[in-house]
Amino acid sequence: MAEITAALVKELREKTDAGMMDCKKALQENGGDIEAAADWLRTKGLSKAAKKSDRAAAEGLVAGLVSGDGKTGVLIELNAETDFVARNEKFQDAARRIAATALAHQALETLHEAKTAEGEVIGDLVTGLIATIGENMRLRRSERLSVENGAVALYLHNVQGEGVARLGVLVALEGAGDQAVLKDVGRKIAMHVAGTPTPPLALTSNDLDPEAVAKEREIQTQTAMESGKPREIAEKMVEGRIRKWQEEVVLLKQPFVMNPDQTIEQLIEETAKQSGSPVSVKGFVRFALGEGVEKKADDFAAEVASMTSAS
Repeated sequence: MAEITAALVKELREKTDAGMMDCKKALQENGGDIEAAADWLRTKGLSKAAKKSDRAAAEGLVAGLVSGDGKTGVLIELNAETDFVARNEKFQDAARRIAATALAHQALETLHEAKTAEGEVIGDLVTGLIATIGENMRLRRSERLSVENGAVALYLHNVQGEGVARLGVLVALEGAGDQAVLKDVGRKIAMHVAGTPTPPLALTSNDLDPEAVAKEREIQTQTAMESGKPREIAEKMVEGRIRKWQEEVVLLKQPFVMNPDQTIEQLIEETAKQSGSPVSVKGFVRFALGEGVEKKADDFAAEVASMTSAS
């Protein structure tokens, strides 16, 4: 076998736009033959996929799944460029298969390398979709919650198909009492997280990101100082406003959307009495499709327009 040098890999990459590792593998599979390796990459769809990799992908689907015993749940976000891809049967099926695989993989990195029940590597599955459907795609994130005693509840909002939606929430409740009660309350809390006007940033005040707290304190301090109040009064105003802000963004402190006279914390206390055992919220996850992704609206549309004008 010919030696696979860095220069050879670089040459193939420049020729095909495929990834470095994919180019190296192609050369290894084809004895260092550049042309054969390029054909191999095209056959696998890797060359085509690479050329789309710099296009913005902020649409797609959130897929969610809870294990058969109800103690583990996952959410994944599979992105594409346009919203109509979310209605594609192959895309939806891929999202469900990735979610099923994610039940056993905590980290996104290991999920990319994991195999589905059918034996296909997740990374290859996504690459194949890119080549077949013709849009840039990426498995953006994955999160898993599990409990030893209790239940994990899933709520999907704006459902696009079985197990897939535009927004998904997981809530994990720890408790040794009536599991049916825990599952029901967990789903209601998940619906709260999905529907509350101010999505919670953390479970408790101690769980808040210090940077988010510092940013809010800076805003409130500036506002208080501009009001012309003496410094000692301004500082008291800031502390009060920070406490109020925390009540708005901390899940346990939020008024329950189904009963605004009751906080989520009070709902948990009530649930503990109903289930006959202490109950606690172990965690929650909220995935809203495309949140935090810079959307370049002109990417795909401009390409389609240029193709139309050229024809």
